[in-house]
Parts: sequence; structure tokens; C-alpha cells
Amino acid sequence: MFNSRFLKLILGLSLAWSLPSILRADGVPSDPAKFDVYLLVGQSNMAGRGILAPNDKKADPRILVFDSKNEWVNRGEPVHFDKPVAGVGLGFAFAKCAADKRNGVMIGLIPCAVGGTPVKDWQPGAVLFQNAVQRTQLALKQGGILKGILWHQGEAECRSPELSSAYAHNLTQVIEGFRKAFNTPNVPFIAGELGEYLYTSKNAPPYARDVNAQIDSLPGLVPNTAVVSSKDLTSNADQLHFNSKSLKEFGKRYFDALQNLSVKKP
Repeated sequence: MFNSRFLKLILGLSLAWSLPSILRADGVPSDPAKFDVYLLVGQSNMAGRGILAPNDKKADPRILVFDSKNEWVNRGEPVHFDKPVAGVGLGFAFAKCAADKRNGVMIGLIPCAVGGTPVKDWQPGAVLFQNAVQRTQLALKQGGILKGILWHQGEAECRSPELSSAYAHNLTQVIEGFRKAFNTPNVPFIAGELGEYLYTSKNAPPYARDVNAQIDSLPGLVPNTAVVSSKDLTSNADQLHFNSKSLKEFGKRYFDALQNLSVKKP
């Protein structure tokens, strides 16, 4: 039977073999085609409010995060830094799945989500939209190719019939704005449903189902978009944020949605 030290050595070697052969001094692959970059945008459930365990904080050598200083760094959770309560999110689990699939390619995450923000703050020209565009452009100047945009937002619109009914229209403008800003008309955009626990939670927002219906309509409105189911995912005690286990599962589902979208391309 292998001992634990030997298993750790084998794991370390397998991860090393999966890395690009040539890295610059800053750890970024010298070949842009060996560095797949993803933008993370939305509000707190994208930023991540899952409770951190020691293992969550461990870095993965295949994953880089564009930090608050606009530098690529090798780090674990939390990926986001929008608020001191930032914890486990879905982005890191997504990146691990992507790294497993794309042998020899590193994965870069650009965290730009901010807790509590409404969709209007992500409209083209708004401050959060401009910040995400600027950070992404800075990140890509240092290397890599933008392979997708991951979105989770909508809780802020759950208490208004006007805002909930206009959600798909407003989100379409966000998508078109990002694609135009990055000159990537076909970059995949993956959106996740709000947690179904909102339907029956204490002080349940009355229009959560309506927002999810709007999110679900997205693939029929905008090409190269996909929606990720939140079915059976559970929340923290606050009944607002997904818990760590669910966020890790959510990240896997986001990756599966991206993969299925890629398969459907002509």
C-alpha cells in the first residue's frame, strides 16, 4: 500500500506535468493559448460567502487569480476581496474543473463581483461595469485569452415586480456591453439561477421565482449563453447565501454548462 508521502509526491508530479512548459517570472504562461481566463461578475453569491476551511485556502499551481493589486498570483480561497466576509465561492471549483479538463493549460480568474449590487450597477457605463472592463483589460495585457464570463446576480431585484420583470432585458444589455468592450462577440456567458431556498426562506423575497424565470429565458434571447440550475443547493444559516458545499457543486455545474455550450457550437 502506498504511504501518504508517496501519494502526495505523485499528486505533485501530476500537477507539475499538467502545467505549461514555459512560464514567465510572474508565473504567467508565455504562450497566451496556454492561459484560459475567466471573468467573475455579479453580487455576493458570485463573490462567495461560504465558510472557509483550512484546505480551501490552499493554492492550486494550475490556477492564477488577478488580485486587488492587479497582479496575477497563485492563491486559494477566498478569490474575491469585495468585503471582509468574502469566503468560498464558485469560481475556484470551476477553475479546478477547467484545469482538469485542459491539461497543460493554466486557468486565470478575474474576480470583480461585489456583494449587494443591483443589475443597474452592471449596465454599460456604470462604475462596476467599467471596473470589470478595466481589470480584465489589464489582466489580458499580462497574458491569456478571455474564454468566458461567469455571472451570478439577481437577489437585489427579488423584491420589486418592475425590476424582476425587466431582469432578462437588463441582463442582455450587460452581456452585450461586455462583449462589445472586449471585442469578443461570441464569448460564452454563463449565468446561475438564484437559490431555490429563497422561495421558502424566512422573509422570502416575493419575486425570486420571477427572477429565475427571467434568467432561464436567457439562452433563447442571447446566443452563446447558458443557465446553471441551482436545484437542491442549500444555503448558509442566513438563508441568503449558498453554503460552501453548494458553491463547490455550483462551480462544477458552471463548468459543465460551459462544456455543453462548447459542444453545441457549429
